[in-house]
Amino acid sequence: MPIDAAGALGAAPRVREIAWDHKDVQLYHLGIGAGRPATDPGELRYTLESRLHVLPSFATVAGGGAPGVIRALSVPGVDVDLAHVLHGGQRLRLHRPVPVRGRATAAARVVAAYDKGTAAVLVLRTEVTDADGPLWTDEAEVYVRGEGGWGGERGPSGRPSPPPAEPADHVAERVLREDQALLYRLSGDWNPLHADPEFAARAGFERPVLHGLCTYGATLKTVVDTLLDGDVTRVRAYRTRFAGVVYPGETLRVRMWRPAGAERYGAESGGAGEVGEAGEVRVAVSAVERDDAPVLADTIVRYGCRYG
Repeated sequence: MPIDAAGALGAAPRVREIAWDHKDVQLYHLGIGAGRPATDPGELRYTLESRLHVLPSFATVAGGGAPGVIRALSVPGVDVDLAHVLHGGQRLRLHRPVPVRGRATAAARVVAAYDKGTAAVLVLRTEVTDADGPLWTDEAEVYVRGEGGWGGERGPSGRPSPPPAEPADHVAERVLREDQALLYRLSGDWNPLHADPEFAARAGFERPVLHGLCTYGATLKTVVDTLLDGDVTRVRAYRTRFAGVVYPGETLRVRMWRPAGAERYGAESGGAGEVGEAGEVRVAVSAVERDDAPVLADTIVRYGCRYG
């Protein structure tokens, strides 16, 4: 049966209490490939509790439990086979830096349901708020094969845009561990697609694939380390479209384009407050070993100034 779009859109938000501490943050950072080399001062910002900063993409796993792409499947009107589900895209907007430890309320609801004919696309939005106000908003785009056909709105095109034609301003390569998916899933995404060869084959893959959100986190870390001096607090928003799979053990090639004319803040005064530049970075990610097969497209990191 096709998804009951009206039921999914009309359902009340699902509210849950979440909490995390430094151990959850460190495990997440290790799961996306941080800590190599282990004694590098830049890596210790992600792995050593006395120096710890939180990469904003941690928001996708904060509090544990199933990720948004899985939580969307428990909404009223949605009853589908997990093997038919793909993560189409992810968007994150930061209202404040993510603290090393916290307790918050997360309210999630389906805000869009699109009928692609042979598939359905659901958008699950999660608003996270703590005692001091909004922390972050994230949206997971869920692609469900074989569940369209109810005559609903088609929605925006799902085709990834090509990367810029001009050469990238910066290129970085990140080698993934063979056990990267096994390590990342300890942060809460237990989908057997990322560990069980038989399940992966049933879903149409030659072997277990890496979590899209692991690639998402590893890419943001690369941008922060390469262009933002490792300052995670400068990230304001981050979005991507998942254009292809990544297999554990592969090498990610991260190409970054930084537009000219970024806005400058506080460059002359040198006093306290906002200092530096703000703008956005366009990013494209590919798998080196498969002839640069695209894996992340339409990827943008918006960043703000640092605080002096």
